[in-house]
Amino acid sequence: MRWIRYTAADQTTAAYGILEADTIREVRGTPFGETERTGKTHRLADVKIELPVVPPTFYAVGFNYTEHIKKIAARTGVSPDLPTQPDVGYRANNGLIAQGEPVIIPRDATDSVQYEGELVVVIGKKAKHLSEADALSCVLGYTIGNDVSERSWQKSDRTLWRAKNTDTFNPMGPWIETDVRLDDLETRVSVNGKESIRFPTNAMLFGVERYIATITRYITLYPGDVIWMGTDGASPNLKAGDVVDIEITGIGTLSNPFLAEK
Repeated sequence: MRWIRYTAADQTTAAYGILEADTIREVRGTPFGETERTGKTHRLADVKIELPVVPPTFYAVGFNYTEHIKKIAARTGVSPDLPTQPDVGYRANNGLIAQGEPVIIPRDATDSVQYEGELVVVIGKKAKHLSEADALSCVLGYTIGNDVSERSWQKSDRTLWRAKNTDTFNPMGPWIETDVRLDDLETRVSVNGKESIRFPTNAMLFGVERYIATITRYITLYPGDVIWMGTDGASPNLKAGDVVDIEITGIGTLSNPFLAEK
């Protein structure tokens, strides 16, 4: 099932619906609680796709793919240091934008602005002290994220406050897919229609189950929380006018243009 959050021409606020091919079947409520079909439908082409969820907490995983770690290390002239345990960070909601909305490159950014195509886990149930075997029981589904990064700021700042949290730096969408087999997924990233990288999405150092088990040992997960699972490989430097498409097979494609700040 695909849950889509959207705004139609006759709506003043975003609503949820179930996407079937190119038709949205509107519901009352949200996928995190009780829902009821209204009987109303919309054509996908006629609505604005919104963020699939505005998360209570936005978790982010770093250094979760071997090749990404090696390539980042090579660029910075250090030896690759593979993590021995899951590490969890955070992002700010101000960076979130939806499918089709532009990433704005700040005027003082360098040319080292890059994409990171990521699987995003959407939590559907309150969870605490889950084992790895039970971890996926709290998952509603999955969507796609682009963790845009300004690499010079990432190296110079003591935190990631602007390198990864600048306004518009976290596109997410286009919807939530609930019917997912993680081992079947492949991530494909294209810039201006030309494929830049592809990799098995689930080829992580630490998988979704391990991260959920680790987080819920200490922190309660709530419906609507999201966990961005990291990326593989390395990105080319992006510039104003570029369009980045991140496809994860079985989920969909997240597409966003990059524009210069005026």
